[in-house]
Amino acid sequence: MEPKRLYRSRRNRMICGVCGGVAEYFNIDPTLVRLGLILFACVGGSGVLGYLIAAIVIPDEA
Repeated sequence: MEPKRLYRSRRNRMICGVCGGVAEYFNIDPTLVRLGLILFACVGGSGVLGYLIAAIVIPDEA
């Protein structure tokens, strides 16, 4: 059995596909991940930094 891998989504993509990829990995709605990102961005800005790092580090879906 092959381990589950995290990729940036090509189907649920708004900007880079990070939220869509995380949602596919955890089998949840991408809107919930996007709302969480907005919440973290408004609270202290850590959401924006985390998104940028994830967009660079997480590979694109093949």
